[in-house]
Amino acid sequence: MMTEQFVNASVTPRESLDNLSPHEVAKLQDKSQSGLYALFRQCALAVLNTGSEMDSTRKVLDKYRQFDVQISQKHRGVQLDLINAPASAFVDGEIIQGIREHLFSVLRDLLYVTDELDDCCDEMNPSESISNMVFHILRHAETLRPHVKPDLVVCWGGHSINRLEYEYTKKVGYELGLRKLNICTGCGPGAMKGPMKGATIAHSKQRITRGCYLGISEPGIIAAESPNPIVNELVIMPDIEKRLEAFVRLGHGIVVFPGGAGTAEEILYILGILLRDENAEIRFPLIFTGPAGSEAYFETVDAFIGTTLGKRAQSLYEIIVDDPHEVAHRMKQGLREVTEQRVKSGESFHFNWQLTIPLALQQPFEPTHENMAGLRLSKSLPDHELAAQLRCALSGIVAGNVKESGIRAIEEHGPFEITGEADITRALDHLLSSFVDQRRMKINHEEYVPCFRLAHPVS
Repeated sequence: MMTEQFVNASVTPRESLDNLSPHEVAKLQDKSQSGLYALFRQCALAVLNTGSEMDSTRKVLDKYRQFDVQISQKHRGVQLDLINAPASAFVDGEIIQGIREHLFSVLRDLLYVTDELDDCCDEMNPSESISNMVFHILRHAETLRPHVKPDLVVCWGGHSINRLEYEYTKKVGYELGLRKLNICTGCGPGAMKGPMKGATIAHSKQRITRGCYLGISEPGIIAAESPNPIVNELVIMPDIEKRLEAFVRLGHGIVVFPGGAGTAEEILYILGILLRDENAEIRFPLIFTGPAGSEAYFETVDAFIGTTLGKRAQSLYEIIVDDPHEVAHRMKQGLREVTEQRVKSGESFHFNWQLTIPLALQQPFEPTHENMAGLRLSKSLPDHELAAQLRCALSGIVAGNVKESGIRAIEEHGPFEITGEADITRALDHLLSSFVDQRRMKINHEEYVPCFRLAHPVS
């Protein structure tokens, strides 16, 4: 049954979760009525709402407030009953196949995999336990590809970018695809979609029929960044920290395009890892790139890193402007070095166990006003610890911009207050102001109201 905007339909899986026991189906039904139900509904709606130009979780939930999804049983398998679902997810009454697959990926990761993790890591320390949890989720999603030489390039960048920047991300993806490299992104629009789109054309030219376009999201962000239609493998991690760890454990190199607060958070995360002495010898190519005209953006980001974290952090990446061919060439060269190093060390190709990720970057950061005010932004900290603190600051701003919980906290208590040493807060102020001026905070370019306030810095 269909109206102008909404559809009621029952959907069954074609591959994943299509062979379950009655007991497993009953467990899924039971969990869907527990505290996970609201989260499952929100993520399912995000998948069905692919292509949306809304980047506010609240606006999406409000527009589709009559949407509902229930789990039922059919032929000893699982079925999703969709009520008032977005009509754009259907063609002539039939759900689009890619969206069907994404729906059951959400079900798999949010409800089914929970049981898989209950007993997996009890004997380990907290950091080891988190890394093993990330591994188990990725393995259950069948994203790990043993014995395949390093070829997965993670692409980070903003969901709110201009057309010139978007076309550039496609060109870089095309050059990466011509070199038979696969793409992993945050799965949303903008710089997360462009590289995948470019790579699909290149893979077609190379007659690659099983190209990997892996999207990794998390419940708090997915409604604001619905999976783009090119994603053919979707994984929903439990929180932003495990999402970030999945990127760097799976990926063999990273390309960063222009973006806003979320991209800055990702940059600070990887720098916080690579700055640690334990990771000094681990090869991990990191390239910042954008089209002609993006020089000022990268100068601002580079200056911010130099002021806060120092020259050692600046030495961990290279900046290439307006040269997709060179970006792909340098990345391919870097992946050869990654391969050689992993062969020598005996490390797996598909999951980087040797990379040390400290607990400070693994534990979920709750962006409350108290926690944001309590961040330690001081150069007395080791550079990798300061990077972790700055990462939390940017994570809180992302939450205040697009996540329902963050938006609600700002409405109730006003903007987050961030304080720290004068040099750091001035650099942060300059960075964030540049994002606002360049309209990188909102996808629809509506007037941005800052969710943060930089307090008078302490000396």
